[in-house]
Amino acid sequence: MSRKIKVWGRLTSSNVKKVLWVAHDLKIDIDRVEAGGKHGVVETPEYKALNPNSRVPTIEDGDFVLWESNSIMRYFCEKFGGEALYPADPQARADINRWLDWMLSVLVPADAKLFISTMRVPEAQHDRAAIAKMVGAAARAYDIMNKRLDGRKYIVGERLSLADIAFSVHADRWLRNPFLQEKPDFPNNTAWLDRVRGNHEGFRKFVEIPLE
Repeated sequence: MSRKIKVWGRLTSSNVKKVLWVAHDLKIDIDRVEAGGKHGVVETPEYKALNPNSRVPTIEDGDFVLWESNSIMRYFCEKFGGEALYPADPQARADINRWLDWMLSVLVPADAKLFISTMRVPEAQHDRAAIAKMVGAAARAYDIMNKRLDGRKYIVGERLSLADIAFSVHADRWLRNPFLQEKPDFPNNTAWLDRVRGNHEGFRKFVEIPLE
């Protein structure tokens, strides 16, 4: 009997969502442990011994410990036959990696700052001028992806990949954030997200849950 892989992280974490979706699609047997946010744990000495960043997710596969969600997604694909999500072809793989890196360096800093400043700050304390600037910064990143998706079914190739899984988490909360009533419309992103929602159970199960 194969051992379960322990996944530390709360369901509402954007980075945990990605990892759980990949594990679901690859039928990986996992044991999830609540950590982060209201669950705490991440500042304990025991957890810091696994992940000195005090963030989620972290996985334990026997004696092997790994953190950073994109690295975990790639590891799962490489170990458990996930070529459908992360093709072995060098150019396709490089293209996926390019977009995963771009999200970390460009999209996530803008998107995360906006999400935290709206969803995790009481509405009465919202700095509307600052939020408007954050919307502009995030919109510039979303516009890049909107152009990428013009005439494309998925971000890389003709089927879902790790790039789509990662982007879906952010595109979903951009669209569902109740405090962003006045924001630019990106029709290609919206049509792509509708396609992902309709065709992939992992999105409905792990991404399209209450925002927190």
